[in-house]
Amino acid sequence: MSMTDTIHAKLSEKFAPLHLEVIDESASHHGHAGWREGGETHFRVRIATRDFDGMSRVAQHRAVMLALDDEMKASVHALAIEVLPSGSI
Repeated sequence: MSMTDTIHAKLSEKFAPLHLEVIDESASHHGHAGWREGGETHFRVRIATRDFDGMSRVAQHRAVMLALDDEMKASVHALAIEVLPSGSI
């Protein structure tokens, strides 16, 4: 399973999102810190979930990072998180 698929599966299971995009941006970081041959090091996540309603932005980001703790420790170098309002989906 690719890292994109793993991230998607973990976030889907944890948050039952209304919207979820997992974008591998590794190619645009070629030669930068943390980049490795084969990619799957730099990601962007766009997520909308009612689980985040009423949470601060910091708490939302912490929740995503906690859900992906193993991946962040093992192979993901960078993760950009965009939380979309659940009411807009």
